[in-house]
Parts: sequence; C-alpha cells; structure tokens
Amino acid sequence: MKKIFVFLGVLAFLVGATKHEAKAQIIDGAYQRTDIYKRKPTPLPYVREADVMFRKKVWRIIDLREKINQPLYFPTREVEGRFNLVNLFIEGIKNGKLTAYDAKNDDEFKVPMTFEQVKEAFGATTRTQKVRDVDTGELKEKVIAGEIRSEEVKQFMVKEEWYFDKQSSTMNVRVIGICPIQEFFREGDANQEDVQRRQVFWIYYPEARELMASNEVFNTLNTARNSSFDDIFLKRKFNSYIVKEENIYNNRNISQYLSGKDAMLESKKIENSIFDYEQNLWEY
Repeated sequence: MKKIFVFLGVLAFLVGATKHEAKAQIIDGAYQRTDIYKRKPTPLPYVREADVMFRKKVWRIIDLREKINQPLYFPTREVEGRFNLVNLFIEGIKNGKLTAYDAKNDDEFKVPMTFEQVKEAFGATTRTQKVRDVDTGELKEKVIAGEIRSEEVKQFMVKEEWYFDKQSSTMNVRVIGICPIQEFFREGDANQEDVQRRQVFWIYYPEARELMASNEVFNTLNTARNSSFDDIFLKRKFNSYIVKEENIYNNRNISQYLSGKDAMLESKKIENSIFDYEQNLWEY
C-alpha cells in the first residue's frame, strides 16, 4: 500500500512539473517554427573545366530601394529572429562565422578584415566632438562612440560568373561574392546634397551560404512559406543591372567610358550577349 502512495506521489510530481514546463514555454504564433534554422544550402552540381565552353564574369548592382529587393533591406533591426542581409553579414563577422575582405583595392578576397576594421570601414570610429554645456554654456570635448549605421547600405554589388556547361547543355551562373555599398553624407554637408558611396567589405559567397540558408526572408504573400537568403540568390528573385564585365582594360567599369542612357544600353548589351550565346547554339 505504501508503494502505491509513493508511486502516485511521484506521478503527481511529474505531471505538475510537465504542466509548469508547458506553461513556461512561450510560442509567438500558432506553432513552433524551427525548420528554417535547420536548413542546409542546396548542393551545387560539380562542374568540370573541360565541359565549360563559355564563361564571363560580370558585376551587378542590386538596388534595395526597388520593391522586389526590399526583403533584402528590411527589417533594419532584428524582428522575431530575422535580420536583413547586411546585418546578417555583420553578425556573422562579429561571431567569427564569416570572413570580411577588404574592398578598397580589389574584389579578389585577398585581405581579411577584423570586426574592428569593418566598423572603421563603415565610418563607425570613436571621435571627439565639442559640445556646449547646458549649464555653463562652455564648449567641452565629448567622446562619441561610433555605431554601424547598417540602414545606410542601400545597394549590394554582386560578383558572379556565367558559364555554359556542354555536359548539361545549359547556361548557369555562380555567385562569387557580395559587397554592401553604403550611402552617406559628409559631416560638412548640412543640406545633404552630395551623396557619397563606398564599398564596405566583400563576403565570399560560398562561405556565407550555410549562414544565409538558415536565415529566412519575409514572404509578403505567405509567411508560412518564407524563403532563405540563399534561395533568393539561387532562384534569382531580385532585380539588378550590370555595371562591369571582365575586360582587357583593367576590368574597367561601364561608368568609366559611358554615362546616362548610353551606360544603361551598354549594360543591357552585356546581359543580352550572355543570353544570345546560349540561344545561338540551337537550331529551330
């Protein structure tokens, strides 16, 4: 009889503990969303050099002010565990999951950067500024800590290579690197008339795929089917325009020899040349 009472007491304790644990667990929604955080990057097919009949490197700009590209810009602060793309990169660099590469001299991923150097590239350096004291009216020096203003990243530059694989008879593309472009105004520009742009750092895309695949992008049509950042680039669900192709003239930009409407037409010409190469291989 005593054993029965002990058993019932233990059972009551376990039931009570389970109820308490269930009450303590908070789920912000109808169900626990964990699938996206377990996802891995989609494996890419192996490419033999002997099978590549054609290849061309191009650099393109993704403007985050375009509506189709806004899922890469928002949210500008963490919301429900979601980051925008540049903040995801910054967190990855800070936590040692990603390596940032210097963007001042080239885009060949030669010079790694520390997190402090990334902050400096953003202009987030600690500086001394004279501030007027409210009580005395005197000017006093005040140390202002620099902050990364990630909301100023309004564009991304993407370096990629297009190639025709004769084994599969398809034109494919591989993203090589992504570079945030910050837009800002100089301190003396009170009217904010002259916008400045700078490439902050390069991220080697194959290294970033695992982090990008496990972080979701908001789907405006159905949040039960959110994509990942890796999906966005693999499925080409963004709008962009070409600003450079590899060339004999030190890989110069289109803006170095054309401007305005002519530059836009040159960009479309480069894009069409890639498309036409594949189409011209077939007979109808």
